[in-house]
Amino acid sequence: MGEYLLGIDAGNTVIKAVLFDREGNEIAMAAEEGHSQVPTPGHVERGLGELWSHAKVVIRACIERAGIRADEIAAIGCAGHGNGLYALDRSGAPLIGIQSLDTRAAGLVEEWQAEGVGQRTYPIAGQRPWPSQTPTLLAWLKRFRPDLFAKIGTVFLCKDFVVNRLTGARVSDVSDMSGAGLLDVAGRRYDDGLMMAYGLHDCMDLLPDLAESDAIVGRVSEEAAVQTGLAAGTPVVGGLFDVVASAIGSGVTKTGAASIIAGTWSINQVIIDQPDLSNPIFMFSTFDRNRYMAIEASATSAANLEWLVRELFPHDGKDGRSPFDLCCQLAAEVAPAANDPLYHPFLYGAQQDGNARAGFYGVAGWHTKGHLVRAVLEGVAFGHRQHIATMRAAGAGFDEAVLSGGGSRSLIWPQIFADVLDVPVTVARSRETGALGAAITAGAGIGLFADISAGAAAMVQTERHYRPNAALGAHYDRRFAIYGEIAAAMAPIWRRLATSEPLAREAAE
Repeated sequence: MGEYLLGIDAGNTVIKAVLFDREGNEIAMAAEEGHSQVPTPGHVERGLGELWSHAKVVIRACIERAGIRADEIAAIGCAGHGNGLYALDRSGAPLIGIQSLDTRAAGLVEEWQAEGVGQRTYPIAGQRPWPSQTPTLLAWLKRFRPDLFAKIGTVFLCKDFVVNRLTGARVSDVSDMSGAGLLDVAGRRYDDGLMMAYGLHDCMDLLPDLAESDAIVGRVSEEAAVQTGLAAGTPVVGGLFDVVASAIGSGVTKTGAASIIAGTWSINQVIIDQPDLSNPIFMFSTFDRNRYMAIEASATSAANLEWLVRELFPHDGKDGRSPFDLCCQLAAEVAPAANDPLYHPFLYGAQQDGNARAGFYGVAGWHTKGHLVRAVLEGVAFGHRQHIATMRAAGAGFDEAVLSGGGSRSLIWPQIFADVLDVPVTVARSRETGALGAAITAGAGIGLFADISAGAAAMVQTERHYRPNAALGAHYDRRFAIYGEIAAAMAPIWRRLATSEPLAREAAE
């Protein structure tokens, strides 16, 4: 058996290939940043050809940087962002990739809310329709793009497309499909009644086969071996919804343990034994072969800092520091004050309001760039706090959490999370927790570990710990309350902005 495990992590923006040894040490890593396409406001897509091209590049580069033979890789696991929609046509060729930042279906969601569709889907899937949810997007295509819909042969999630290109398998795993609201979550199977509720009763044949995350679903094909530098025949497991992979890769495997991910999405999740469908939270997914993950989430997290840096903080990096580090340094130099600006992290809408938009509030002439950066860092943490309040109200509370995702790499942001959430926060040693979780799952699939939890115990180490500053408790309680009040007041304004018609050219001139 080979000495190494390869984890592939395909996010909304970057795809990575990371090679680990059996102790969880990172041997080599390669990454490529993709390019989202916005053909019209609210539509966020990616080219599937580019996704596979980048996957081939990072896999080959990772192997070359590691200086190993390809046949020393014992198994491969893939993780990918959940929801969105990645479709093949009826011949198996790439058709369309819609990312989980897409809000084109916001109007359909409002229509379904009025019709009570969520009341029919939640008791089965543990999820109500929302704009970039996979079945909602499929229903949108069926209604508004019937020409494209008629060509669909397979509905995949992001990582399923990569697994398909590696192995030829037409398969998805239960964590991704349950997280997409496409399964009877308790039964771990597709359900005719659920598809009927979405208006997709004629789409069952578009859904791929189902497998457990650690099940071997195929082996690297001869063609893929030539393209990637992998050894033909290397086993590939079903893989994972990336939020579950990141939890595993940060060592969160015990029932009741909490994982917070500050990435493109705000992910807040707790491992449970069984989904409680009487207490509504955003979604459930499977965790391992027996347990589940209760999840509150929205596209309101670290993507906000990425936007701020890209648009307002150009930096050439010649001094060896990243623009993200520079921004966090500016924020660290600002002492928290009652009159600091507030920020809503709704660049891609809010969880149940696709019309919501980001904004700074309370900015004054004496505020600096550091104040704006700190407002973004706090606003993202407030968004996480709002989700966690929902989870606690549903009985999924916790007293400490592990933070992962891009936000965990900052030396100041984890402390802000600890202060805003008022819980101790731990950061794992590995920065590539999604890829590590996928690699651990691959190890479990080939019998290297007894199960996923045993693999995490062998391969995950913690690095930093943060305790909440009790002196800031009342300060953040007050700011969080104002944050919510402003959001409630802005909701009708956001709706008016979202539905405003563009000016005619003559009027504009």
